[in-house]
Amino acid sequence: NAGVGAGGLVWENSVADWEWVLGVDLWGVVHGVRLFVPMMLEAAEKDPAYRGHVTNTASMAGLLTAPNMGIYNAAKAAVVSLTETMYQDLRLVTDQIGASLLCPYFVPTAIVQSDRNRPGGALAQGQLTKSQLIGQAMSEKAVSSGKVTAAEVAHKVFQAISDNQFYVFSHTGAKALG
Repeated sequence: NAGVGAGGLVWENSVADWEWVLGVDLWGVVHGVRLFVPMMLEAAEKDPAYRGHVTNTASMAGLLTAPNMGIYNAAKAAVVSLTETMYQDLRLVTDQIGASLLCPYFVPTAIVQSDRNRPGGALAQGQLTKSQLIGQAMSEKAVSSGKVTAAEVAHKVFQAISDNQFYVFSHTGAKALG
């Protein structure tokens, strides 16, 4: 799992910001699926007892579109769609590999510090827009207020894999969506 975010109004984000967030949040998942699923399918073909499972991390932002988070929302919505499709594709070819989609809500993690890895662009030049600064502050407040820990989320993921459950939500109230 890797994730970065860049807040701000969608028309104010630079192409570099779009490429950075989509590169990490979406293409990281794409590369993982393209690398590991074929290896898992090969293992399943060789061994009828083989069982594999893919868990991709999206976000509640992939299901609910909050303002001032357009790039992140778009990337995570793409991960939701990719993983739902992958699940269906796997069902077409094997019953030995399962899939889950993790959609955490606000969990205290270092994602609010992802700007430290932002390539060049506005941050390095100290030229963030007002909406980007507001987006950073909103994200920091929301993420730091999260009550569910990363360890608790990990436990839910392992339980979902054991139960062959597709949707995994970090917060109980989110289950109403799935």
